[in-house]
Amino acid sequence: MKKLVTIVGGGLAGSEAALTLADAGVRVRLAEMRPHVPTPVHHTGGLAELVCSNSLKSMKPDSAAGLIKAELEALGSQVFSAARRHEVAAGGALAVDRAEFSRDVTALVETHPLIEVVREEVVDVEAEAARADAVVLASGPLTSDALASSIARLTGRESLAFYDAAAPVVMADSLDLGKLFRQSRYEDASGGAGDYLNAPFTREEYDAFIEALLAADRVIAKDFESKDLFQACQPIEEIARAGHDAPRFGTLKPVGLTDPRTGRRPWAALQLRAEDAFGSSYNLVGFQTNLTFPEQKRVFRMIPGLEGAEFARFGVMHRNTFIDAPRLLDAHGRLTTPAARALPAPVYVAGQLAGTEGYCEAIRSGLHVALAATADLRGIALPELPRETVYGALLAYATDAATADYQPMHVNFGIMPPLPERVRNKAARYHAYAARANEALLRYRSALEAAGLLPAWASRGAANASATGAAAAAAGNGLAGEGEGA
Repeated sequence: MKKLVTIVGGGLAGSEAALTLADAGVRVRLAEMRPHVPTPVHHTGGLAELVCSNSLKSMKPDSAAGLIKAELEALGSQVFSAARRHEVAAGGALAVDRAEFSRDVTALVETHPLIEVVREEVVDVEAEAARADAVVLASGPLTSDALASSIARLTGRESLAFYDAAAPVVMADSLDLGKLFRQSRYEDASGGAGDYLNAPFTREEYDAFIEALLAADRVIAKDFESKDLFQACQPIEEIARAGHDAPRFGTLKPVGLTDPRTGRRPWAALQLRAEDAFGSSYNLVGFQTNLTFPEQKRVFRMIPGLEGAEFARFGVMHRNTFIDAPRLLDAHGRLTTPAARALPAPVYVAGQLAGTEGYCEAIRSGLHVALAATADLRGIALPELPRETVYGALLAYATDAATADYQPMHVNFGIMPPLPERVRNKAARYHAYAARANEALLRYRSALEAAGLLPAWASRGAANASATGAAAAAAGNGLAGEGEGA
């Protein structure tokens, strides 16, 4: 009888964990409560549905975001492969047609002979541990109250929560293309081949917009303290509340753009990124918001070129739930509390519930716990994930008991081990981090292969990762990808 692992949640982490475990010969029971139990932000019952941005961030090989993609490719991530199959133009970033991407991942999971998908809400972790050989909790930031209560009983403390925000999406045919211009940052303005539409503000238009934005009605009518909001998803109105010009140095920064009508850089500019492969709808990049729907219509239609915008999706704000990982998880992603250890099966936590933030981080987290669970079920040692890799650095940070006041974290160079010698030039420093990370990744992958923890078909990822490492070694300069907010 094959071992059985129950996975709770069919998002990015849960889907990746299910496919990785099943390919290793483990039976998987994947429980997803949607569509029978909806959430405030999901629109379908599909697996791996993206509810915030459709961007998986930069592909630049010597950026942290690019390096985690190299890890996913080298380790044979099927969810990441699906993202590549449904890529839409986004400059230096990887963005996907979210509907096609979700359909692809759903089909991969539902047709796998070792995966059973059940549409039900899991409310008792102890009950799941009693009937499986391992449990993976990947229920995400919108974990139901009943399941959160069960997790709290195991952890001995309440889960933490922060507020997250999603940007609106507008229909392409409702935009005034006479006012918008197509251009990626630092691209020749005469080329006209950019992946982004740009809405340029004059100073007067910007001042009027900010005034209206600050006066608009919000769904949650209070001024959020910084600790309540994950910094990468600050609502645009909260950014403006920090200072009249704050959006011009962030979401609305005009640098690298030239308005072809004036031949000059605009005072401020909003970038719009295609939501689908056909360019039928566009995401307002970085415009996460807590405004009421009527106010979003009124205020965002003050943006030049969006005066008649029709909204395919309004921005929403919701609670995100995550556990205090540094005090609750080990390097395998297992819960370590006495109550969890007393269960008949180990409990792993993956994705945003574990306190990792970002789409690729969630996929990588699901892959990591799947490898860990496979090793544990086989009674073999899981090779240590080098901290010199970007996910290794994130995992070490997120499971270090010395990490105080933990908040969800993206991969970034700031938490990686220092280089042996100080490199003052930022581009050269990032290049050095990338070269070191790729060398560590290939060593780690070889160790996984030696332990029999990677399927043979994943060997193509090794060649791709080697090519990525070579590209990083030849890089060391260039501009970061744009439109990278989740």
